[in-house]
Amino acid sequence: MARKRMSKRNRDIIQSLVFFISTLGIISCLIIYLWVYTEIDETLLAIEIQNSTANELQNENNELQSKIESLSRPDVIARKAREKLNMVFTQPETLQIAIDHELAGSL
Repeated sequence: MARKRMSKRNRDIIQSLVFFISTLGIISCLIIYLWVYTEIDETLLAIEIQNSTANELQNENNELQSKIESLSRPDVIARKAREKLNMVFTQPETLQIAIDHELAGSL
């Protein structure tokens, strides 16, 4: 079976078409690569911002917890009551209970 040869014009058109399609493919792949790279970069930046915000909030929480613990000490409460509220401490009362030993023995 005899093969028909392609003309030079048809071969040039096919080569131009292949070059055009491959160029479009490469350019579209580069655009997709840059888009993915940009999205990843923005996502990493957002994660870093959230991590730094979380660290700042944790530090603030630790500071407030430390302040709460220092203000909850009895000596600090007593000093604030004395200085700011002008409260005075009373002498503790002692209770004396008389026990009847005869009555206690029958229990």
